[in-house]
Amino acid sequence: MALSGVRQEYLYICVQKMHEEGYAITETCDILNLNRSSYYKWAHRTKSSSELENEALLHDIGLIYAEHNGTYGYRRIADEYNATHEKQYNLKRFYRLVHIVGLLAVIRRKRPAYQRSTPEVTAENILNREFTANTVNEKWCTDVTEMKYGSEGGKAYLSAILDLKGRDIVSFAIGRHNNNQLVFETFDLAIQKYPDAHPLFHSDRGFQYTSKQFKDMLEKQGMRQSMSRVGRCIDNGPMEGFWGILKCEMYYLNHFETYEELVDAVGQFIHYYNYQRRQHRLNCLAPMDYRSLLDAA
Repeated sequence: MALSGVRQEYLYICVQKMHEEGYAITETCDILNLNRSSYYKWAHRTKSSSELENEALLHDIGLIYAEHNGTYGYRRIADEYNATHEKQYNLKRFYRLVHIVGLLAVIRRKRPAYQRSTPEVTAENILNREFTANTVNEKWCTDVTEMKYGSEGGKAYLSAILDLKGRDIVSFAIGRHNNNQLVFETFDLAIQKYPDAHPLFHSDRGFQYTSKQFKDMLEKQGMRQSMSRVGRCIDNGPMEGFWGILKCEMYYLNHFETYEELVDAVGQFIHYYNYQRRQHRLNCLAPMDYRSLLDAA
């Protein structure tokens, strides 16, 4: 069965399921604008090999979509399916199938703007939107984002560091306050994990990163500091992208009554992102698998 006939197949299945629930075939066909004789011909047909293949593929697509909470679009579904089933189906096939059955990924929301502070220390935009790296721990990006929980709008703040080669979250910390301690804890965790790392360290011009104390921490570790230009969030594009992924695929899909629930969900998602969420740019591997591949090379 050709892909152009998959939607017709889907409508016939609807008629069949409705009939099993007690609805008349004639009325259902009229509502769906289907020819009854065509439906009966389909119902008594012998399925072709391509038709059976499409049915199996649609079933597996649905499982992947459900497993990832509706956050995967056709590209990631294709990457996941081809990798786990050792197939090479092209993107167009997945595109048509997921749109026929209405499996569309959730959409990201626009990030709100925040009031700027007066900096103690500033740095040039050394990164200059060069978001590629030759090795792991060559370039790190960092940022802080706000999330809410509970009916009274309690706030939590997530700080994270992203490696631009492996695209993995090197470290993260969550707190009830957006302060220096939160950023310093994130930095300390990264150094504990990779004590010999001396990356270019890029951030926006948030007050934590423009403090003299943080500048001293970077210099002690032998890191160069880079900062986004004023009002240019795209200068820290990879971190903005990660926040979008986290909020789109986890935060916006749930309601968290307590701070502890939110903290637990963030930890689980970052582990999922690092160890399970495949990325096309990483040869369809999860970030930590890609980092391991690079380390073994």
